Amino acid sequence: MAGTGSSALPTLVAGGGIGGLAAALGLAQKGFSVLVLEKAPALGEIGAGIQLGPNAFHAFDYLGIGEAARGMAVYIDQLRLMDALTAEEITHIDLGEAFRARFRNPYAVVHRGDLHKVFLSACREHPRIELRVNSEVVTYDQDGSTVEVRLASGEAVEGAVLIGADGLWSNVRRQLVADGPPRVSGHTTYRSVIPTEHMPEELRWNAATLWAGPKCHIVHYPLSGWKLFNLVVTYHNDAPQPVAGKPVSREEVRSGFEHVHERARKIIEHGTDWKLWVLCDRDPVENWVDGRVTLLGDAAHPMMQYFAQGACMAMEDAVCLSHMMAAQRDDPERALERYRARRVVRTARVQLQSRAIGDHIYHPAGAHAAVRNAIMRAKSSDDYYAHLAWLYGETGVD
Repeated sequence: MAGTGSSALPTLVAGGGIGGLAAALGLAQKGFSVLVLEKAPALGEIGAGIQLGPNAFHAFDYLGIGEAARGMAVYIDQLRLMDALTAEEITHIDLGEAFRARFRNPYAVVHRGDLHKVFLSACREHPRIELRVNSEVVTYDQDGSTVEVRLASGEAVEGAVLIGADGLWSNVRRQLVADGPPRVSGHTTYRSVIPTEHMPEELRWNAATLWAGPKCHIVHYPLSGWKLFNLVVTYHNDAPQPVAGKPVSREEVRSGFEHVHERARKIIEHGTDWKLWVLCDRDPVENWVDGRVTLLGDAAHPMMQYFAQGACMAMEDAVCLSHMMAAQRDDPERALERYRARRVVRTARVQLQSRAIGDHIYHPAGAHAAVRNAIMRAKSSDDYYAHLAWLYGETGVD
């Protein structure tokens, strides 16, 4: 490794997704030079809609993109849980004035690509951030004062610190944690986005709606200024292998939902260009740091989608990391350890509760489902606010 002083070197960020760009933006605002190394040939995001709790908006404001993020979000009125067998509402959580007053920010839904563009634009405009594509970080080495990464091309790049924000299949994590491949959940998710006029009129609710059924659920909500509806249907079919973005037929999607009520089932008929993902996550770990190297977002704590917090946790990570790096500017190893210590329990809690939600709220059958319905119907919106205060009322970044 070259003997260049670390103070003259950039912070390296492996991965140009939402988490990586958020980290770059937070660090640049604290005066650090940042080099983002993205393996893809272009910077962009695949996928469709994501949900954003109030904690996401706390992070947006800190990162200086609050106005832009709010401008492209759809502000929904409710989180609505339906029984997919009876087509009856189980419960709903109001997201209006009382919710916003309690948590100081709204709940919204956005298109993942639109949100990524907001971060990308902010990073491109910042003079301290450099973005490189076709630059997959494969391994790293360090000597106590610098970090050197080796790219897939064979090129070596030197930096002061390395942030592994390279997702579920992170190369940085593979070296740092060495815990093998992700856990395959056996849950298969199918995604589609349709024009609003193709959504059944009686279901065009301004809500993030989830139809819960035995070993399956269906989610829909409006996107992109109500031009589109996001459809996500999930079937617990014990799929054995990870799959990402595979095109599938409507008939394949339909086959996992033949047992649910016609009102819920017909939503699937309006989807087009369905794509399949087999969901994966990992068990929580505590060792996110190796000297001047750390992990962020899905590389650190990949989680099931059921708490709608994956992107939110990555953005919180970015805010916390930039705080700690600025507070310990001359001791990055201590800064990374303080970041890890402040984030690991909160993110592990979300990982574990995301699994539990899938098993005990979204997919149960029979008496288990009847107990779920009775418990959830007995709660008011205020009860749910109190239950969610640890997540939405805190940020885990201060």
